[in-house]
Amino acid sequence: MSIFEQVGQGAIVLLNSGNLATTQQVVSRLRKHEMLHDRALTSMDSLFSVAELVGETLRAVIAHTKGETIGQSDVDFSATFLVGGQLRGEAARLFLVYPQGNFIESTVDTPFFQIGESKYGKPILDRVIRPEIAMSEAVKCMLVSFDSTIKSNLSVGLPIDFALVKQNQLKIAQRFRIDVDDHYFRDLRQGWGQGLRKVFNELPVPDWLALDDADQV
Repeated sequence: MSIFEQVGQGAIVLLNSGNLATTQQVVSRLRKHEMLHDRALTSMDSLFSVAELVGETLRAVIAHTKGETIGQSDVDFSATFLVGGQLRGEAARLFLVYPQGNFIESTVDTPFFQIGESKYGKPILDRVIRPEIAMSEAVKCMLVSFDSTIKSNLSVGLPIDFALVKQNQLKIAQRFRIDVDDHYFRDLRQGWGQGLRKVFNELPVPDWLALDDADQV
């Protein structure tokens, strides 16, 4: 997670997944762009323009890296970015930037985006997340989604970095890191696991299943 913030002007949060060298270069080039042009990303005319710049930078980094590593065709240099936040003069917005440099924007029909390992944590998001959901409920759902992914994929784990941008505050309202000692996350994952088992046990068995209770599968 990378933060670009100018209190009163805007706050931008970048989340990335994929090749680490690629993502680090993209973020470094974006910060260098700010210095060379003496202009913060938060002073750009819209978050659309920021997403456009991220896409162009990502595409350039991947092309440059591939050109310098001839013979390493099996290396995946791709990366994906989420660009979210709010700039002065427009509402909060969220974009998903693909490795090719193109991007899409979140809408009422797509109120959230995921990058990285998404398949294990997506079902809970699909069932719960709606544009009108309270932020506290959205955060709780997000953490359950992360826990589902951590449970099913050993390559994913803590810590979880969290940043909150509230509408029209034009700054990062809260920033937090959840690690292995976080008692809330520990209680949440325990309660979620127990709740799932309770609901599962309360579901009826198929009425067409011809098995006795003593049968073993």
